[in-house]
Amino acid sequence: MFVSETKITVRYAETDQMGIVHHSNYPIWFEAGRTDFIRQLGMPYSKIEEKGIMLPLIELRSVYKGTARYEDEIIIKTRVNEFTNTRINFYYEIYKNNEPGLITWGETMHVWTNKDLKPVNLKKYFPELFDIMCNAAG
Repeated sequence: MFVSETKITVRYAETDQMGIVHHSNYPIWFEAGRTDFIRQLGMPYSKIEEKGIMLPLIELRSVYKGTARYEDEIIIKTRVNEFTNTRINFYYEIYKNNEPGLITWGETMHVWTNKDLKPVNLKKYFPELFDIMCNAAG
């Protein structure tokens, strides 16, 4: 199973009045991790879209266990949790400053669609990408 790691430094604008990262930033960081995960597999998301495949979000879950603050370096670990011909579920873990304690984990569920947002069978529609994702999912 392939796991990517994406590093981000917390920006001031991502914190709230308490100096803690606002919860609305975690889905954005999930997207950064997911985009980096796909790029590291050798198929940038822009190339996937050029082939007529979209990956809209249909479900999001985020569980907060700790906090991050301004200028903390965070690491987003991303992997595929579930994968079918029509859907993919990504799982994320976020850590702070290489510390062992998990500060957030989450999942996003996406559906493979064409440009008209009609669900497609990825195995039939884009077999090369299907094989790449199968190998990444383990």
